[in-house]
Amino acid sequence: MAIRGSLKEASLPDVLQLLAMGKKSGCLSVTHRNNFGSIFFDSGKICYASIVNRRDRLGDILVKSGLLTQAHLDEVVGMQAKARGQRLGELLVEKQMITRENLHAQIRIQIEEAVYFLFTWAEGTFNFESDIRPEEQDFLVSINPESLLLEGARRVDEWSLIEKKVPSFDLVFELDRRRLVESDAHLTSEQKALVPLIDGRRDVATIVDDSGLVEFEVGKALYGLATAGFLHRVGKSKPQEANTADVRVEEHRNLGLAFYKTGMLDEALREFRRVVELRPDDLGARFHLGLSHLRLGKWSDALSDFETASRQRGAKAAVFLNLALAQERLGRLDDAQASLQEALIRGGEGEPRVHLSLGILHLRQGLFADADSRLRHARPLYGDKAPAAVWFHWAGLAAALAGHLPNAIAVLREGVKAHPHAAALHNNLAVALALDGQGDDALHAIDLGITADPGMAQLHRNRGDLLLEAGRHEQALDEYRRAVKQHETLGPEVWARIGSLLSSQGDILEAERAWERALVLDPSHREARHRLSTSRGDR
Repeated sequence: MAIRGSLKEASLPDVLQLLAMGKKSGCLSVTHRNNFGSIFFDSGKICYASIVNRRDRLGDILVKSGLLTQAHLDEVVGMQAKARGQRLGELLVEKQMITRENLHAQIRIQIEEAVYFLFTWAEGTFNFESDIRPEEQDFLVSINPESLLLEGARRVDEWSLIEKKVPSFDLVFELDRRRLVESDAHLTSEQKALVPLIDGRRDVATIVDDSGLVEFEVGKALYGLATAGFLHRVGKSKPQEANTADVRVEEHRNLGLAFYKTGMLDEALREFRRVVELRPDDLGARFHLGLSHLRLGKWSDALSDFETASRQRGAKAAVFLNLALAQERLGRLDDAQASLQEALIRGGEGEPRVHLSLGILHLRQGLFADADSRLRHARPLYGDKAPAAVWFHWAGLAAALAGHLPNAIAVLREGVKAHPHAAALHNNLAVALALDGQGDDALHAIDLGITADPGMAQLHRNRGDLLLEAGRHEQALDEYRRAVKQHETLGPEVWARIGSLLSSQGDILEAERAWERALVLDPSHREARHRLSTSRGDR
């Protein structure tokens, strides 16, 4: 299920309630100007949330809560820089600086704060995509969205007041320290934490980062100081000219990656184009432009992107792999083969996807033995992990076409065991079993495929063929009718068989309509033309 709309038409709390009531799983992406946030759901509960280009304050939250000292945080951050790919939470638990339970509680606070901040976005768009999981997260939570709505609403109301004194995060404030001392005013803990940071140079965004507090707490504290007359605006922060381009590039790149991962491809294209406008030789942005065009089916645009990327210094195997895919889609098979050979040279020899693509290309070229060999070569490169369903599909097909039907059956049996919900693999296994004379096993495989995907027309067609061969004509007719109901233009052969079965039941008018439909799909279909002509001649 995909849900998309404007925050002006449907508020974020309304969308959260809808997803919670529907017990949905997936990712809700929210955009506001150049900001991007994600809220992930698991069966209607919030399991993770983040905001792109917003500093990860997990460490700051832990220090503020007293669970971690600043010295320990600095030590682990230094370790993290050397332990590439290991996240802060993993290291903290591993080094026994905090317990897993305390870490989990603080991550929950971090996620809640991200959601509360997203509640303040009254403009922008939202997009929900099913079955997308957060990547590379150590700990997920389970939060009922409704438990956040009251606090979120309260904060939104308070933000409307805060914004009267703190309308933007680029404002710079100065503190009237003499007046503050003379007043002997009682300050909140948050205000006490901010006082040393309000120096007439830091803007609000910097104060947020340096304090370790969340935006709402900083805004509320500043609002109180300003209302009491202790705070005065002295201007706005000026971006550091030398770093402006780099900062903008990273902001657009991060947004582009977030859009790409959540399937918002038009928005991803916009952000990656902005990166290449600022930095024309940016290989990563050009690569993701190509990936986005591939997913949109814009083969020529993808070809142009990957050709440009392939000419850049440092282009790796993945560039040539995807270049080959675009070339193949455009019918340029020789060019695709050359690109895949280049991918092998550029470090792709141990990459199973390169060998998979070469195997598919050999199949399209009619080189069945080469395809079978190449796909078998790819198998051990997946290691202990089962290959993707696509490998089983093509490997089974290649083995069958190369004349190794028992191997094809073995591969496809392994495939349906590894991917029980891949209906296409059940279908392919059924076809291979039928060719091997194992009709009952083929029917069983078809039934499992229909359970996985009742809407796959080819399964019903193949089940009809098996039933027809077994002499179960009425059941075969029912399956053929299900097939064409789901895919009306499935094939003239199906309509011709429907016509023959209807004719044998004496339903001549419906039989003639079926034969006519077969001839619409294929005017040269001899059997349908002959049967239709004979039927009308007999009348």
